[in-house]
Amino acid sequence: MQHALDDTKALLRHLIAFPTVSTDSNLSMIAFLADRLEAVGARVEIHKDPTGTKANLFATLGPDVDGGILLSGHSDVVPVADQDWTTDPFEMVERDGRLYGRGTCDMKGFIAAAVAMAPYYAERVGNRPIHFAFTHDEETGCLGAQALAQVLRAQGVRPSVAIIGEPTMMRIIEGHKGCYEYSTHFTGLEGHGSGPDRGVNAVEYAVRYVGRLLELKERLKARAPANGRFDPPWTTINTGALVGGVAHNVIPGKARVDWEMRPVQHGDADFVKADLRDYCAHTLLPAMRAVAPQADIVTEVIGEVDGLIPADENEAKAILMELTGANGAQTVPFGTEAGIFQALGMSAVVCGPGSIEQAHKPDEFLALDQLAECLSMLERLAGKLAT
Repeated sequence: MQHALDDTKALLRHLIAFPTVSTDSNLSMIAFLADRLEAVGARVEIHKDPTGTKANLFATLGPDVDGGILLSGHSDVVPVADQDWTTDPFEMVERDGRLYGRGTCDMKGFIAAAVAMAPYYAERVGNRPIHFAFTHDEETGCLGAQALAQVLRAQGVRPSVAIIGEPTMMRIIEGHKGCYEYSTHFTGLEGHGSGPDRGVNAVEYAVRYVGRLLELKERLKARAPANGRFDPPWTTINTGALVGGVAHNVIPGKARVDWEMRPVQHGDADFVKADLRDYCAHTLLPAMRAVAPQADIVTEVIGEVDGLIPADENEAKAILMELTGANGAQTVPFGTEAGIFQALGMSAVVCGPGSIEQAHKPDEFLALDQLAECLSMLERLAGKLAT
């Protein structure tokens, strides 16, 4: 295991050196991982996004059959701008039993461990394949995983188990809320601040829209499922930003509200969106267009990522409980790509090294004992490839 840990650390050092912030390309990192996997005999596919600057990697060791086990991680990391790092965030530093660097726990540590185990899997794979899925743009709406899901569906590739290695302190996570993100744009009519009735104040209508979000936020509490396992057990709404206006004495003609909701059930998302459509169509827009016929409200979908729904029958959960010795699974409030793979028909869990408490922060780190625990689990996973 020490040899595997040393290999994983060396690999992670390379991965951290790729500055794969979501706004930038991940192609160099994907090419590096492709070379490593191809060297041990994996069949590797690279699927670029429409811009050609981002890509997903999907690789397979073993037979071309259904029922494989998928190890999944995202290649992108959040920005480091305006964060107070004590070391270079893109140079891994080992200190006091920890590995520091952007992406160490979220989630290049798991990717490094999975790829470091690939030679071990190549020697032991039997009649059940193992797949590797490394995606782009998870941090900005799980765009890469959604694109990969379309490819797998079109190709008829049907793994049966998905393990998403987000940082959970190696706890097994069988459920999390969805994450739906939107930007709602308001177009009014500019004018002089001394005559507010002759314009359409986009900021004021945006404020009324936020007021409706706050009402819905409270109403959703009554829709919480009985015996809900999430914390809190209801769908939440958060207003992230309200932007608009140019000066104190100008009626603002543009405004934007950035907001999100985290559904615990699909019906809640439909409930919120239907209510807002009705409120805009029958209350806000008629008042706006009475002054300016061109006034408008448009909601831009940033991302709609389904949650991971706890399932009574979950092979992924059963496998991870056997491999880790855990006697149960938990839920978490943060989102992952797991629900996307679940929607493809896979049983899915989230389980990976490190703590979510370290993610997105300066001096992000991954403890070495967590990485070793992850490698032990992945080593034992090889026994499932011959069944």
